[in-house]
Amino acid sequence: MDTVTRIAQEGTFLSDSHTGVPVASVSVAEVPEGGHSPCACKTVTEILSRVGDKWSMQVVMSLAGGTLRFNELRRAIDGISQRMLTRTLRGLERDGLVERTVTPSVPPRVDYALTALGRSLRQPVAELGQWALQNREMIVTARERFDAEDDS
Repeated sequence: MDTVTRIAQEGTFLSDSHTGVPVASVSVAEVPEGGHSPCACKTVTEILSRVGDKWSMQVVMSLAGGTLRFNELRRAIDGISQRMLTRTLRGLERDGLVERTVTPSVPPRVDYALTALGRSLRQPVAELGQWALQNREMIVTARERFDAEDDS
């Protein structure tokens, strides 16, 4: 059976048990509608990791208004470092959510814009953001209740 060796994401640590993970032999196409397979779950988890990281959706939503240059993006996203913005943009470009356009000039002009796939992500992200805002107080209350019970 084939195995996959995972590289740790920034800020995570791998133990010996995180290597040599078997690759699922079932394709997503083979899963019955509404069914579950390790392959489909892995795919969803991988995509949700991108959507759920600290910076990616801030970049996507910042680009929702149109094309921006690197420093415009950096100013629009409070607290992001140059290195992290570079890494985030590369990941989003790799995933096909952002396109990078270099215009030859001195200095070179680099613009970032959402692809059609990236634009299709705006609505679900906005809806999730609305859900978070609407439910924030209930989540805070639940955390406080849990922490109080956990301390006793």
